[in-house]
Amino acid sequence: MAKQYATIGLGNFGFNVTKTLFEEGHDVVAIDRDEDAIQRVQPYCTQAVLADATQKDTMRTLGLDGMDAVVVSMGDNENAATLITLYLRELGVKRIVVKATDEDHGKILSKVGATDVIHPEKDMAIKVARSLSTPDVLDYIPMSGDFLIAEIAPLEAFVGKSLAELQLRSRYGITVIGIKELVPENFILVPPASFVIKDSDILIVIGKRLDIQKIKTLKERK
Repeated sequence: MAKQYATIGLGNFGFNVTKTLFEEGHDVVAIDRDEDAIQRVQPYCTQAVLADATQKDTMRTLGLDGMDAVVVSMGDNENAATLITLYLRELGVKRIVVKATDEDHGKILSKVGATDVIHPEKDMAIKVARSLSTPDVLDYIPMSGDFLIAEIAPLEAFVGKSLAELQLRSRYGITVIGIKELVPENFILVPPASFVIKDSDILIVIGKRLDIQKIKTLKERK
């Protein structure tokens, strides 16, 4: 079901959030005070609005209180991001996602109303570091309590064995919640214990980061 979003600030981050949400079938209102940015985003949003979001009276006219979420990305302009976040909270926006410049700015944003604070450079740095330290993990989604949902390439020790034989949950504390079959292309949600892993499969697992890293030891098993 299509949802309604607004993006405020159309630099690289804001533009790509807008474009991705729109391409996934959602209604997106893109807002920026730069005319060139508005012209650039027009093919990739439902509505492009030339406006200064730091003006409270302007914000009231945009109908943002009915959005499922509003994403704020103001580059290095911390004051603008903070002020806009405050206005969005006062308007009653349910979910306010804001890009922070650093940890201190993130704390301020949380105090004035941000429900989600994004640290793009820090998050990407952590992702790159973990992909280097755990090369068998193709991608992951961080969750609370150091839990991750991760895509794992099939290790040599996996291939030709069933999930029941591998006993990943009892041995390593991770649970397989899905399988991406590439040949032929298919997705299996909560695969049965009898499922036999092929070298072309991708495992979707949930578990603690350290537990997911432990599966690398399976390379040594035959």
